[in-house]
Amino acid sequence: MTIDSVLSERLAAGLRDIPDYPSPGILFKDITPLLADPELFAASVDALAAAHRAGTGAEVDVVAGVEARGFIFGAAVALSLGVGFVPIRKKGKLPHTTVSAEYTLEYGTAIIEVHEDAVHPGQRVLLLDDVLATGGTAEAAAGLLEGIGAHVVSVSFLVELAFLNGRERLSGRDVKAVLSY
Repeated sequence: MTIDSVLSERLAAGLRDIPDYPSPGILFKDITPLLADPELFAASVDALAAAHRAGTGAEVDVVAGVEARGFIFGAAVALSLGVGFVPIRKKGKLPHTTVSAEYTLEYGTAIIEVHEDAVHPGQRVLLLDDVLATGGTAEAAAGLLEGIGAHVVSVSFLVELAFLNGRERLSGRDVKAVLSY
């Protein structure tokens, strides 16, 4: 994603670094200050949605967001684009029949699920989350969506922690990030 340097600096200033969270050695990028600022929140949603607006050639039918911070941006981007939203949740949180995937992340393992009828075969999906770290969550989420017939058009993030090489796990996919560290 291309945004001007002034906007990039403003968005970056809206993030707070939390060392050793959720475990020692992890530098957590806290988005809550950015969310509390309506101008920064709106700018981040606009930046995430821009590549998928009508007429871009990369339009989507639905946005999928990964629990929990991906819900915040994903739902807002879906509204901005005028499309529906699909939640990808932690195991045991969805009420209908689900498909699941277990994956590893920088500080452990997890299982995510999506309703088996969340998308229709061939639907174009923008998969969205707040941070790309090691890529395990995004890889698992994309696999879940494709397993139920979706076409994942792009995987987008507000922040990419490039030093963790998460893009490698998403090789062959269109990966976008508003900010990169």
